[in-house]
Amino acid sequence: MFSLRTAVLLLASLRVAFAAQSVAFVPPSTSPTKPSPNYVGQSNFTLPRPIIQHGIVFDQMIVVNLENTDFSVAASSPVFQQLARQGITYTNSHGLAHPSEPNYMGQGGASTFGLFSDDFEDIPANVSSVVDLLEEKHISWASYQENMPCNGYNGKTFASFNYLTGSGTDNFYARKHNQLAMYNSTKLNPRRAGLMRNYNDFANDLNAAALPQYIFMTPNIVNDAHDTDINFASAYLEYFLIPLLDNPKFNGPRTLILLTFDEDETGPENNLIFTLALGNAVPKKLHGTTDNTYLTHYTVLTTPQVNWGLNCLGRQDTNKTMANVLGFVAEATGYKNLVVKNPPTTNDTVAIPGPFSPIASFVTPWEGPDIHAKCANPKGHVYVNNNPPVNPDLYNNGQCPQVAFSSNPLLEWNTEFDAQIIAEQRKFHASSFDFEPFERIW
Repeated sequence: MFSLRTAVLLLASLRVAFAAQSVAFVPPSTSPTKPSPNYVGQSNFTLPRPIIQHGIVFDQMIVVNLENTDFSVAASSPVFQQLARQGITYTNSHGLAHPSEPNYMGQGGASTFGLFSDDFEDIPANVSSVVDLLEEKHISWASYQENMPCNGYNGKTFASFNYLTGSGTDNFYARKHNQLAMYNSTKLNPRRAGLMRNYNDFANDLNAAALPQYIFMTPNIVNDAHDTDINFASAYLEYFLIPLLDNPKFNGPRTLILLTFDEDETGPENNLIFTLALGNAVPKKLHGTTDNTYLTHYTVLTTPQVNWGLNCLGRQDTNKTMANVLGFVAEATGYKNLVVKNPPTTNDTVAIPGPFSPIASFVTPWEGPDIHAKCANPKGHVYVNNNPPVNPDLYNNGQCPQVAFSSNPLLEWNTEFDAQIIAEQRKFHASSFDFEPFERIW
């Protein structure tokens, strides 16, 4: 009988074997700024330009996730070496678990909830996520998922035309790589579901200078190296990310881009992953440097918390060992990172307690957050969401939510909050800040 570690290594070898036989990288579009006919989901609206809520260090954070690669393998790629010269390489950054899904779940809500698989799981609507923290401070957000067929799609995978081979279909989209699709507080809320978008939406939002302030991006399952290898992913980055670094609508004056991997491949170094801070928010004097601060995926939660003064979730984002902040952001905000001399095991070979634990004796009820926990933001408190506005019937007729997104998902906001947003637009427009207030698209 296989041990879990043997099974993981076997899957890794199978992926390598597949990669060796796979076709070469093919750009899904003529440019990352152009919508693609290779994507089923066609965008029919553009987000409004965001009202910019200024942060201490950055005004926009974009998290791009790649897949299943050891640190040493990524570091050996000439493309990653090129990118490293333009940013900060984090040499002590770690995934949370194996396989993929717990890592994305953790980025979205500060816990893996005991998950030890890629199973289709739903997190109850009263369990808060990073979205609640952002919206509480009126910080715009979106999730862009390559090859997702419709906004808010709830299927486990989606098979679309195989543009690599020119025939047949392949499951290019995988829900397990979508941080927010697992959270009912997002996917069962019509407005929020409309902000889980595809890459055609991304192209249109980018061209309209309407990218939100906090963004998750996941390439499809070949471009992220999951079903391919680092060479394929490197070619994808040459097509997609490298040109966008020179595009001011993507990489603005105060944009932070975090390029990372969900987990390692073979597991020799406690799930050590290659993580890189890029973008104009990274001081030029730090380009080409390394930082050995112990980081995990919870860093994508605590870093915006100290930057924008957000509240916290009262889960692992308040665990000082697991939730250090990017070093240059910590220095600028006065946050003191913990020097972790004996890091916990994040290369899971045993299950851990939680509602999704596969071991019956480890299964726990859904518990509320620790309301007495200390947030990374010293003025913050633990956010508690007891009555989220969700529609449990949103997916009654299929995997796409039953709501029209033909105009603008933000129209679903309640009147009081909507009026507040408009008032703030006018305030910002009247200031010296040079962003135009958005027009509603009816």
